[in-house]
Amino acid sequence: MYARTTTITADPNRMDDGIADVRDNVMPAVGDMLGCVGLSMLCDRDSGRCIVTTAWESEEAIAGSRERVRALRERATEQFGARRAEVQEWEIAVMHRMHTAGDDACARVTWTRVDPGTMDRVLDVFRTSLVPRMDDLPGFCSLSLLTEPQSGLGCVTAVYTDRTAMEASREHVMGMREEFSRQMDMDVTEVAEFDLVLHHLRVPEMA
Repeated sequence: MYARTTTITADPNRMDDGIADVRDNVMPAVGDMLGCVGLSMLCDRDSGRCIVTTAWESEEAIAGSRERVRALRERATEQFGARRAEVQEWEIAVMHRMHTAGDDACARVTWTRVDPGTMDRVLDVFRTSLVPRMDDLPGFCSLSLLTEPQSGLGCVTAVYTDRTAMEASREHVMGMREEFSRQMDMDVTEVAEFDLVLHHLRVPEMA
């Protein structure tokens, strides 16, 4: 399965307008496209950074949607008061759900880079070691891993029931991340935390 992420830095005063446009216009339109398996949206109201993720059941489906979503993306960018949108396409390597996310859910996103030649080993250790350990964290809801195998880029999103649970996990997860990074010779390029404002991805369990 595949995913497309669209990152927009919104005018914080236009945030609600942008969220409403994605919810009321983008999500229904994309949901009707062949092969779409849902949409989610993360927002950081302090910085204005928003990430919209759409999931697709095949490479053909995501490719077939590229031109059709262009106008929707341009409108959403305008509604957010942003100048441009950054688009990236990924393979969905892991999707694991422990609990369904609710309206107060938050997410921590970690961007990484590894040697592309080690990607298969990284995925194997991620699935067998990290995923089971996340299940033990209070308030943990789900974990996903998006990858770009040719470049070695990765994007891990961990969802928690609310901000309190996410903040309580921070120190423990930091230790796990540092241990995994050393073991896999992986660079962590950024970590950021968001509110999960739309959670309608229907990607099946892939752990």
